[in-house]
Amino acid sequence: MLIGILSDTHDHVEITAAAVSLLKDRGAEFFIHCGDVGSEQVLDQLAGLPAAFVFGNCDWDSDGLARYASHIGLACHGRLADLTLDGKRFAVLHGDDSALRQRILIAQNHDYLLQGHTHVRMDDRVGKTRLINPGALYRARQKTVATLDTGTDQLTFLEVGQ
Repeated sequence: MLIGILSDTHDHVEITAAAVSLLKDRGAEFFIHCGDVGSEQVLDQLAGLPAAFVFGNCDWDSDGLARYASHIGLACHGRLADLTLDGKRFAVLHGDDSALRQRILIAQNHDYLLQGHTHVRMDDRVGKTRLINPGALYRARQKTVATLDTGTDQLTFLEVGQ
């Protein structure tokens, strides 16, 4: 399964639309947003797609975003998602709660930990858990997203232009 990963859109709808379009063009079958969505209009870009998202530290109206996500049929997982996709277990969080992040890494119960927050792309391993940050679509020198092939474990970072 090809997972499309994005983060830190901060209400920038046009680049979010471009990123989702790029991920679709690359064959993404499921979309994960790692927080700091910023607005309902950003969520609209994921509407109708197999997708999930978590809140970031800049998602001030999380109750409103959660209600809107429910209204458009988009899976909102609060501050932490625990997903199983293609037989792989994913923890998804924003990354601003370092204690939560550390607990997940110490537990070693997940194949992948997806996060945002730093606005810097990353691919690292802690034990069996692969730690991935797709980068950011706002306040980043290069605006990036990523695809992850769960069958081959291949991660590809993609630069998004507007």
